Amino acid sequence: MKISRIVIGLVFAGLFPFAAQADLPGRHPAYLHVLSDLRAARWDLEHRPGDAAVNRQEDLALAEIDRAIDETKRAAMADGKNLGQRPPEDSRMNHGGRLHRALGLLRSARNDAAREEDNPQVRMLRNRIVDHIDAAMRFTERAIRDVEMRR
Repeated sequence: MKISRIVIGLVFAGLFPFAAQADLPGRHPAYLHVLSDLRAARWDLEHRPGDAAVNRQEDLALAEIDRAIDETKRAAMADGKNLGQRPPEDSRMNHGGRLHRALGLLRSARNDAAREEDNPQVRMLRNRIVDHIDAAMRFTERAIRDVEMRR
C-alpha cells in the first residue's frame, strides 16, 4: 500500500511539468485554431478570381480578417499560447468554391473565438475578434450574393 502511494506520487511528480504546460480551465484553448481558420479564409478570398464588384466585398472582408488576426494574436499571447504552433484549419469544404469555403472557415473561427473567456484581460479582445469576424462574414456573404446575381 505504501509503495503504491510512492509510485503514484512519482508518476504525478513526473507528469506535473507537462500538466503545467497544458491548457488550464479558464484559458481559451481555441485561439490557435481561430488563427488557422482566419488565415485559410484569407487565402481563399485573396486568391479567388472575380470581378470588381465582388472584389470590393472581398477587400472589405480581408481588412476585417486582418484585424481579427491581429486581435487574435494579441489574445493568444495574453493567454500564454505559442504562436509558432499552427494547427490545421477546422473546416474542410470542397463545394461552392472559395467564397463558400472562406465563409465556412469564418463561421468555424467565430464559433471557436466566441467561447467563454475566463481571463478578464482578454475578454475585450475576444469580443473585438468576434466583431471583426462577423463583419468579414457579412462582406463574404455579400460577395457570394453578388456572384450569384451575375449568373
